[in-house]
Amino acid sequence: MITVISGTNRKGSNTEKIAKHLYKLLKSKTKDPVKYFSLQKMPNDLLKTTMYSSRGQSKALRKIQEEVMIPANKFLIVSPEYNGSIPGALKLFLDACSVYEYRPTFKGKKAGLVGVASGRAGNIRGMDHLGSILNHVGTEVMGAKLPVSQCESLMDKKGIITDKSALEAMEKHINDFLDY
Repeated sequence: MITVISGTNRKGSNTEKIAKHLYKLLKSKTKDPVKYFSLQKMPNDLLKTTMYSSRGQSKALRKIQEEVMIPANKFLIVSPEYNGSIPGALKLFLDACSVYEYRPTFKGKKAGLVGVASGRAGNIRGMDHLGSILNHVGTEVMGAKLPVSQCESLMDKKGIITDKSALEAMEKHINDFLDY
């Protein structure tokens, strides 16, 4: 199973639009099950002083972890750049998932990364940081990262990606990810 993660809890984000596009593209190219998880659905009771004990873990998070994290053998994580790195919500989510079933959640799995930014960089620093975090928990990260820059110029007014070069780059990245 492949899990696509939209790495921000910000509503209406370009990250969400790009992640949904990549999710649909993945579903069209593989017979493997593909699930989608947006941090907009992250439980509100996640951040508490007992979050680092398995008994204190959010029940809603445990359900998400059992449905989309543990069964996955690959993750495609789409993350915006916030302050030169990844959103705190994404780091919090990964940290919270490390409390329960750490090995089945992360060890020996593969991940592809997509960095989203309004500027020109495509969140390269954030992707390096995210890759280091995933390597630390035992997830192998695909060498090629897809930077998606200047997002607003790639989409029409409805948020549909129309830029031919961006569409081609996304398709190549998905093909490489599936071969990985």
